[in-house]
Amino acid sequence: MQHVLEQQAGVTDEPVGAAARRRTFAVISHPDAGKSTLTEALALHARAITKAGHVHGKAGRNTTVSDWMEMEQARGISISSAVLQLTYRDTVLNLVDTPGHADFSEDTYRVLTAVDAAIMLIDASKGLEVQTMKLFAVCKHRGIPIITVINKWDRPGKDPLELMDEITERTGLTPTPLTWPVGIAGDFRGVVERDSGDYVAFTPTAGGAEIAPEERMSAGEAAAREGDAWTVAREESQLLAASGAEHDHEMFLGGISTPVLFAAAVRNFGVRRLLDALVELAPAPGPRTDREGQARPLDAPFSAFVFKLQAGMDTAHRDRLAYIRVCSGVFERGMVVTTARTGKPFATKYAQQAFGRDRSLVEVAYPGDVVGLVNASNLRIGDTLHAGPPVQFPALPTFAPEHFAVARGVDTGRYKQFRRGITQLEAEGVVQVLRSDLRGEQAPVLAAVGPMQFEVAESRMSAEFGAPIHLETLGYSVARRTTPAWAPTLSAEWGVEVVHREDGELLVLLPDQWRARSIQRNHPDVVLEPLVAT
Repeated sequence: MQHVLEQQAGVTDEPVGAAARRRTFAVISHPDAGKSTLTEALALHARAITKAGHVHGKAGRNTTVSDWMEMEQARGISISSAVLQLTYRDTVLNLVDTPGHADFSEDTYRVLTAVDAAIMLIDASKGLEVQTMKLFAVCKHRGIPIITVINKWDRPGKDPLELMDEITERTGLTPTPLTWPVGIAGDFRGVVERDSGDYVAFTPTAGGAEIAPEERMSAGEAAAREGDAWTVAREESQLLAASGAEHDHEMFLGGISTPVLFAAAVRNFGVRRLLDALVELAPAPGPRTDREGQARPLDAPFSAFVFKLQAGMDTAHRDRLAYIRVCSGVFERGMVVTTARTGKPFATKYAQQAFGRDRSLVEVAYPGDVVGLVNASNLRIGDTLHAGPPVQFPALPTFAPEHFAVARGVDTGRYKQFRRGITQLEAEGVVQVLRSDLRGEQAPVLAAVGPMQFEVAESRMSAEFGAPIHLETLGYSVARRTTPAWAPTLSAEWGVEVVHREDGELLVLLPDQWRARSIQRNHPDVVLEPLVAT
């Protein structure tokens, strides 16, 4: 699977040309919109897997490969981030799948720093949901162009014109459909290709596990076959044309419009057209801005940043993968690079790509590619790696936690395993770990954006580290940044706790915003700086 294009074509390691053949993107959606199913369908159409799986797989269906955690498969949600490299139409597609649940929005934000485009997946019956809008806001803030997919058109849902109005009203983007459905939601027969006017009819396959056959026909043939359903689709498509809803590439790249496609990922309907749109419309990797505000050329010496740490994928080896996004130059397995934060060398002997638990060696990578560095125990999220003169990319923000709990080992005789596990979860960003002299190392405070992060922490501490934990919920809901000079004063306040985070920040935990305002009234000069909110 690794860099099939370069191996077949004998491409030399020239980063600008290689980057032009790459598309690096994420899929964003509300939970249960079909994101993991779409990920599998894309892999199937790109021939990376032979059969697509489904979350909550029924008899005769595989479960998804990308959602490998037991909790993911049991609940039908994405918690970890899958990274897939696919080759389609002589283009390398780097798909960085994101956690779908709102409780993991901090991890999702980090993933979105590593991509150049996004697919916004919308449930045909539910429209734009809360988490979709949150992730859309991140994409808009970062200037990431968005391709919209209306999924689950094989089930009853909203009117398609109603959905176009909803996209406009809630996102401010102008929807410019590339395809239009023939048949109402729940009776998905095929799509009108709006650029050619042709009809593409879909044929279901058993369980949706294989690529759905497509049949292309002219407007006349479609009218004879589909009757009124075709007539309605053509009239609605013409209405869109009259209103100016036609794709404009510069408006898309500028975040003004969004191309729209209709699909049913579980049946593999419309997936091929989405791959075509990614190749034809999504931007190739460009120069990345470093911490000094300078755009780093693609052909500069190798540089990359760590946006994700993941352990527990290989139970036999207990190793840890640091996912890096290559920003410039050429990565070659075995090269020794520098960690900008410490100035220390890092050998890249073990470099891999991971699809779920399946791995393959990476020999070479180019701007836009994502590589997993194995046994990266000294790397942190946000670290820059480079060859040649020093460079650093902007740090990745840490979100403001809203849930807090004290963690204690159930078995005090397994303290080493307890400490190792807590350190690991902290490094991965599964939870934030807050410490104080008052509580000691045996009772750290875990802080999270959402309570499901605690469930993941409990599950992994038991399953991976053999150190089950008991969590005691604390009555805090607000964390603020302060300084050492104010720590004694704040520690003396009722209902307040001062702790420190691994990155050196001193945090104040408070029961609510009212308490924070009360302290500020009593101490007008106090330092209580808000953290980045979700």
